[in-house]
Amino acid sequence: MVAMIGMQTEPAVEVSNLTKCYGELLAVDHMNFKVNKGEIFGLLGPNGAGKTTTIRMLTGLTNPTSGTARIAGRDCVRERLAVKQRIGLVAEESNLYGEMSAWDNLMFIGELYGVDKPTRTERSRQLLEFLQLYERRDDRMLTYSKGMRRRVRIAAALVHHPEVLFLDEPTSGLDVQSSRLIRSLIRELNEEGVTIFLTTHYIDEADQLCGRVAIIKQGKIVADDSPQKLKFSLQGEHIVEVAFSGNVSDVEAVFGKHPLVKDVVKHGDKYHIHTANPSVVIEEIVRYASSNGLEIVSINTKQPSLEDVFVKYTGLDAVQVERMEFRAMKAGGRRV
Repeated sequence: MVAMIGMQTEPAVEVSNLTKCYGELLAVDHMNFKVNKGEIFGLLGPNGAGKTTTIRMLTGLTNPTSGTARIAGRDCVRERLAVKQRIGLVAEESNLYGEMSAWDNLMFIGELYGVDKPTRTERSRQLLEFLQLYERRDDRMLTYSKGMRRRVRIAAALVHHPEVLFLDEPTSGLDVQSSRLIRSLIRELNEEGVTIFLTTHYIDEADQLCGRVAIIKQGKIVADDSPQKLKFSLQGEHIVEVAFSGNVSDVEAVFGKHPLVKDVVKHGDKYHIHTANPSVVIEEIVRYASSNGLEIVSINTKQPSLEDVFVKYTGLDAVQVERMEFRAMKAGGRRV
């Protein structure tokens, strides 16, 4: 679908001491990172951590207070037009027209980018067919569902063959079909050479898609590596997952004080007990159940997940992460 991009020696994205202040609020704090050409790079963080502000600086929508950012070797402030020609952006705010059809929107956007008519016609056809919207191409976008409108916005960001595609919460609040289509498109684009810069509140989505993730907290990057290496950094820690029958109220209090337990987190009807000594903790769980007349419905050990890494570096607990993901599913409020 996408033509291969010529080889480049410079990183696709390079950020040095990037800082953004809104009055006394330090939204992005001396951020440093690089994204290599052809990567799918994920920026993860809780609400207000600075993800969207970072994307806005990288895509020329707002100027940094200090520091520099470069896209494909071009300075995001001094060479703003050259940067815009090389990127696609799917942001929170739509840049499309609801009174126009999807087809007319794509043709208009392509013309703005200087794409000749035969090329933008063929490109629009390819994108809408892949995104299962070609049959509705002449309908006004006001008649589309939320997921359909998001798909058209992604198509609009791709009509000019960008080198780097920025996706700010691309599947937030979408139905399963639209989310799967978008993830499939991300993989296909990446296989064909497009660098993807992704922010998401869905930790599993980042784990599935990204070759590397950075975790941001209060405007600072606190971890940056491949998902597998980040999980391996917690390798000395195991999780014992256990569910009991009946009413249980003091598992967190009892096991939270145990010298071999690092943390206890409730997930629905299950408890995740973090420990470096799972065999000893399992014996303690069995004794606890027996002395309290409880039946163990299920018990197993798990390796740390990317969510566990996220919890460690952001200070959020698992319940807060679940709420964060739920808000994203409901397409919650404005993010910093």
